[in-house]
Amino acid sequence: MSSQLTRLLQTQINPIWNGLNQLKNGVHTSAVVCRVQSGKYRITPKRNRPLTYEMANPPAHIADKKSWNSWNTSNMKGGLRRSETAIEDLFIRKFMVGTWHSLVLSEVTIKRQFNHIRIGAIIRQGLPQSKMYFLIGYSEELLANWLQCPITLELQTTEKRTDVIFKYI
Repeated sequence: MSSQLTRLLQTQINPIWNGLNQLKNGVHTSAVVCRVQSGKYRITPKRNRPLTYEMANPPAHIADKKSWNSWNTSNMKGGLRRSETAIEDLFIRKFMVGTWHSLVLSEVTIKRQFNHIRIGAIIRQGLPQSKMYFLIGYSEELLANWLQCPITLELQTTEKRTDVIFKYI
């Protein structure tokens, strides 16, 4: 019995224990960098990067100069379905950008009111009217079936991409 136990220790447990010891020895730490960099765009040397109004304002200006891209009450204290709402919002944005391929010029804004979801965006006028209406109905119908609630698309159209450019950096 003891020979089987020693064989088990040598073949199964020792490699695991050695691996854990190596992991413990391999943790490295570094000094904290106290610079806030997320959500800001770097200035290019030629200042030729176009930014929309949403992109031009840093995240610190949310609720001051710019608005939230998702309006819902599930993120409040004691709110229900926090993670499900975030996943659904991500899915809606990916679906809109994929369905309206190279036509979405702004951020996709999602507003939830009770059981109703309103989706807003600025779209380029790159399709005939009949295809545009088809895509609106297609998007509303598929999203309503997947998310099990009424969906309304509130789209604004513009002729050129340059109409939504706020500034160049």
